[in-house]
Amino acid sequence: MEMYDNSEKIQKALLVGIDTGEYDAESSMAELYELVESAAAEPAASIMQKRDKPDGATAIGSGRLDEITSFCSENDIDFIVFDMELTPTQIRNIEQATDVRTIDRTMLILDIFAIRAKTNEGKLQVELAQLKYLLPRLSGKGKEMSRLGGGVGTRGPGETKLETDKRHIRRRIESLKADLNNMKDRRERLRSRRKKDGVITAAIVGYTNAGKSTLMNTLTQAGVLSENKLFATLDPTSRALKLPNGISVMMIDTVGLVRRLPHHLVEAFKSTLEEAAVADIILNVCDASNDEYKLHLEVTRSLLTELGCEGKPVITVYNKCDLVKNPFDLPSSRDSVRICAKEGIGIEELLRKVEENLPIKLRHYKLLFPFDKASVIAVLRQAGALQSEEYTAEGIAVDAVVEESLWHLVDKYSV
Repeated sequence: MEMYDNSEKIQKALLVGIDTGEYDAESSMAELYELVESAAAEPAASIMQKRDKPDGATAIGSGRLDEITSFCSENDIDFIVFDMELTPTQIRNIEQATDVRTIDRTMLILDIFAIRAKTNEGKLQVELAQLKYLLPRLSGKGKEMSRLGGGVGTRGPGETKLETDKRHIRRRIESLKADLNNMKDRRERLRSRRKKDGVITAAIVGYTNAGKSTLMNTLTQAGVLSENKLFATLDPTSRALKLPNGISVMMIDTVGLVRRLPHHLVEAFKSTLEEAAVADIILNVCDASNDEYKLHLEVTRSLLTELGCEGKPVITVYNKCDLVKNPFDLPSSRDSVRICAKEGIGIEELLRKVEENLPIKLRHYKLLFPFDKASVIAVLRQAGALQSEEYTAEGIAVDAVVEESLWHLVDKYSV
């Protein structure tokens, strides 16, 4: 397999967008800038054209294509990236006209996924998504095929896999699906064990670059990668968090969402998001300093609905409030909280909201046990309910937050 050499010079990209009025093209282009930077490339310039619909042959008009050709030649552009999904014919025609490697938004996202995936499951998911995307694009590829394996938009399966026939690729896809299903079964067994053991889970979800990993680090000191890059976290991370009331919660960080993520990519990476579907509590994190934070929250809510999360408690977390001019202008509700995860601001309020949404009933007790009932205290300690204990002349004084299943053990010792 041909490997990508990170020591090579930083590649320069020309970004091309087509504004058909279907979505906010300028915001999407701004996000494409971030995506290119996340792929360790340099966005050199961008070109936007308003059209009723993309041109079937080259996506963009012939006059603008001539401009692109000249610009690439004069500015040593390494690749062109279109803020849309291109057909194989469009890619071939653009490359023939410009003599510059051309990729689309989906190929760029797949490339970032290939860089970010660290676990075995994440790597398999990346390869599956890439092969599914490339399979219908392999027929008749001549000159284009020789360009694969040499930069942004080509990392992952490697040139040798792509040069083989479609039957081999289909077999590889089936093999990857089988491997991922086996991993899914193991994950299901782990979830069942968590449920059987009474483990409460809280999933951190949200738009990419919203600060989810920073929040995870602040809450649990998990050491999860937290960079100002899109898709900094691709593999789900789980860490235990002990709440102020003594109850332990398993926090799960998930891959970030992005607008206009092609459906087959959502499908390929759903297993990283399924943790949200089975979680007891969901933290929907957004970057409150982003002008489009409302849209980002809605994107997340829509996917949660698609995953079957209706009825679960969702806490809306407005992060990066230190960058907001007036944080109190943000929508306020019983199930929302304003924080700055990086500075630790608002974390106590967030933990209180998590406690309020726990799927178990809790009661705060002040208890006095006879000395011969220390075994009951041991049960409370094992359950994580014990806040404090003190030996006195009258007995053992205990402060505890006790879940409903243990109330019958402690009621008669309440003071």
